[in-house]
Amino acid sequence: MSRPRILCISFSHFLADSRVLRQLRVLERYGDVTTIGYGDAPPGVVEHLEIPAALPSLPQTVGGVAKLGLRAYRSVEFDAPAVSRAIELIGDRRFDLVVANEARALPLAHRVAAGAPVWGDMHEWAPQERTHVLSWRLLVAPFMTWVCREYLPRTDAVSTINGSIAELYDREFGVSSRIVRNAIDLQPLTPTPVAPDRIRLVHSGGAVPGRSIETLIEATKRLDERFTLDLYLVKARGSDAYWQSLVDAAATSDRINVHDPVAPAELPRVLNAYDVGVFVLPPRTTNHRLMLPNKFFDMVQARLALVFSTAVETDALIERYELGRISPGFGVEELVETLRSLTPEAVTGYKANADVAAGSLNSAQDERVEAEIIESLLGR
Repeated sequence: MSRPRILCISFSHFLADSRVLRQLRVLERYGDVTTIGYGDAPPGVVEHLEIPAALPSLPQTVGGVAKLGLRAYRSVEFDAPAVSRAIELIGDRRFDLVVANEARALPLAHRVAAGAPVWGDMHEWAPQERTHVLSWRLLVAPFMTWVCREYLPRTDAVSTINGSIAELYDREFGVSSRIVRNAIDLQPLTPTPVAPDRIRLVHSGGAVPGRSIETLIEATKRLDERFTLDLYLVKARGSDAYWQSLVDAAATSDRINVHDPVAPAELPRVLNAYDVGVFVLPPRTTNHRLMLPNKFFDMVQARLALVFSTAVETDALIERYELGRISPGFGVEELVETLRSLTPEAVTGYKANADVAAGSLNSAQDERVEAEIIESLLGR
């Protein structure tokens, strides 16, 4: 008996997208998976259809932008160069299940499904993905809202990263979502001891303007000699100047070091050498305000204490599991005051709590939810 044929669409580089890689791991238990997206083939799939990296996944051509401006969404939904190429690559292939990662993949998923069920993993709140960028806010956000309104009610299963965003999808588009967090696998690590005269701060992630990494650097400079800061930064496309500004700012202090990025699979082990994972994100968008990022779970699995700026979902988990401190604001002064209040004894306690919480805040729960979705849709 042949296995079900599953198509997974993601307009991301698969090998750099840890959420989609975890999703694929579950999909492969249930069928033969074909992927379509950017970059090399991910492990375990039977076929990968590669979209050239130069082709954007939004209608950014002159004609496409004009149609976005005219709100002619029906005529533009398949105009993005990557989407047009995907339609050609898929051709007459047929599948038993189609998975769309993020809203921009929904029109393509429904077009090629040919009656097969569609699972839309929305990740975050699609209508405000990048509304801090003016062109995105004016042209793309209304299109994403239209895509969600048009396609989500027809999508057989919908998932997103947390309950707050699930409530938004329910309220705005009338769809119920399952929760699939960005949690990583349970890591075989234990908390490292905290030195009596040193608190080792660490941050990892993209060097993207708006992530307030400069706030971490400035706060560390204002703190006393107990505090060090290590940054594992990923250069973001088009953000070289910002990355260089961070390197230059860090170079003025011998207590701050910038490192090359670490592969996702190795990151918890590397972070485990530190004491406190620190992150500040001003709520410029709904997704920022309702964030539950990968780095939260990376840091828990690394058995770190946490200091995060206030946000609905991370506040709830930090308080529930007693994982660390919440900075009440997003500026340097608030962060300095929050960090200054830490003692080695408090950090040791928070790291011990992270060790306990790691048993719950890992990917096992999310993989069970994904398995339930797949079994339900293939069972139809």
